[in-house]
Amino acid sequence: MPRSRYKSLVDAFAADIRAGRLSPGTRLPTHRQLASEQGLALVTASRVYAELESMGLVSGETGRGTFVRETSLPPGQGIAQSVVAAGMIDLNFNYPSLPGQADLLRNALRQLALSGDLEALLRYQPHAGRLHERASVARHLSERGLNVPAEQVMIVSGAQHGLAVTLMTLLKPGDVIAADALTYPGFKTLAETLHLELLPIPVTDQGPDLPALEKLCRTRSVRAVYAMPTLHNPLGWVMSTEQREQLVSIARRHDLTIIEDAAYAFLADDVPPPLATLAPERTVYVSGLSKNIATGLRVGFIAAPVPWVAAFERTIMATTWNTPGVMTAIACGWLDDGTVLKLEAQKRADAQARQALARKELAGLRIISHPSSYFIWLPLTDDARADQIAMALMREQVSVSPADPFAISTHVPHAIRLALGSVDMDSLRQALVKVKRVVGYYA
Repeated sequence: MPRSRYKSLVDAFAADIRAGRLSPGTRLPTHRQLASEQGLALVTASRVYAELESMGLVSGETGRGTFVRETSLPPGQGIAQSVVAAGMIDLNFNYPSLPGQADLLRNALRQLALSGDLEALLRYQPHAGRLHERASVARHLSERGLNVPAEQVMIVSGAQHGLAVTLMTLLKPGDVIAADALTYPGFKTLAETLHLELLPIPVTDQGPDLPALEKLCRTRSVRAVYAMPTLHNPLGWVMSTEQREQLVSIARRHDLTIIEDAAYAFLADDVPPPLATLAPERTVYVSGLSKNIATGLRVGFIAAPVPWVAAFERTIMATTWNTPGVMTAIACGWLDDGTVLKLEAQKRADAQARQALARKELAGLRIISHPSSYFIWLPLTDDARADQIAMALMREQVSVSPADPFAISTHVPHAIRLALGSVDMDSLRQALVKVKRVVGYYA
């Protein structure tokens, strides 16, 4: 087939999709049908659809066919945090806030201005943070069941920076990491940026499919596993003690580094010990203060095995030199005086109230979540399409995330994630009513 004819067919499909002549959700002819209708070789028909898919205009779904995508969704929906349009109810990102937090910051700044330590904060700090501040974080981690000395704690510029430091320190381009098939989009983007290969671990409603992880490790040279054992994003699970011990056993058998993301762990009460407690010799524990205090604070921390600490400090030096002293001083002051524990308790209650509201307003829909999570995962019926529903909700002034940003496997489920923590309760109730109506219309 001459290249000009092949390209003209791609261009014709693209023009019809962009002009709306082929509407979102339209099922296109099968590869064989297209080949027969156009007099093409089957491989050429497949190539036409592959190019359309690479342009983001169609999506191929195993066993279902090729469908026109909803192209009106903002690029990177669910990953790229853009300014929310006026009047839009944001159920896409979580930045939970409580009344009075601004006053906490005002008071902390006043106290800091009167302290004798202020001039020291204007200088470069040790790469991993000052030892007394690392000790503050270590005491905080003991509240989560992780007992580590201050020397194993490093302060970073938020949990995302902590994940970046971990990957840059321990892995190199081309290395393989196993992660849940549905996982935190920020980690997915980070691995792609660092040219690491992500292998999907199949997921269930209760946790990762650990026998499948064992099989992956037997067939591929997996270097690390990324896990969110407590309050998984987006599925909300809390892994049981038995599951955690099984994961640790697999990691030891196959010499895997465990990267434990605990960004939302503070929301769950009475949980099993962290993976870093069960396997301290191979686990890097990463968390921060964005969700339990405020997203703008950008103070996070890493707890790592002793032999790795010096290498981590070099990576912190290379990426940011040190966390800003003023923000770290404020954060550690709040750790020491009990403010963080108080805010965490208040946000647990807040998340539970929002979950209860969501379950009431979404009654009749299948929901995957945890009673204390700021997330709801809504699997859709086989006939529904997540991109259509997300776009329909945008027209209703509600922003949600489809499954694409969370998926690292070729199979992307039709589902949407609702972030419950960024709007007031009345706005949340209004949005949930719209979600149920729109999902019910397309189901």
